[in-house]
Amino acid sequence: MTTTTPLLLITADPSHPLAHLALRYARAYLNGAANSDAINNTDTNSTGSSDNAASEQPLLNVFFYGDSAHIANRLRWQSADQLDLTKEWQSLAEQYQLPLPVCVSTALSRGVSDVDNSSRHQLDGANLATGFTLVGLSELAMMMQDDCRLIQF
Repeated sequence: MTTTTPLLLITADPSHPLAHLALRYARAYLNGAANSDAINNTDTNSTGSSDNAASEQPLLNVFFYGDSAHIANRLRWQSADQLDLTKEWQSLAEQYQLPLPVCVSTALSRGVSDVDNSSRHQLDGANLATGFTLVGLSELAMMMQDDCRLIQF
């Protein structure tokens, strides 16, 4: 049986409601998938068989593109009465071992850089938040090549 891994293509700026909706969707989906896996593992463990294929496939794919690259900026300040999307994504990624890939060209054009790109392009410093990685569009293409359900926010 093949399962479809959702791919969240996040393009909305952190100030846009869709950026917040993407986080809520990811959290709800991962909570539901984790609960479902716990139930399925209990069932398979009672029969003595195990399926490692499910553990190798990610529960959810996420890709930050365009204005959502601002979410990966560790220097982005958020007032106390607003949800800090950067910290929330970091927490979710840590909890579920979720990669947080960001399109390198859209990130660089919005002032978000890691150490390697800062050196390569002679920028003054790096400001990529922990847990996020800058990747090429080939990463997105690879995620889309598999049987995926694309959801754009």
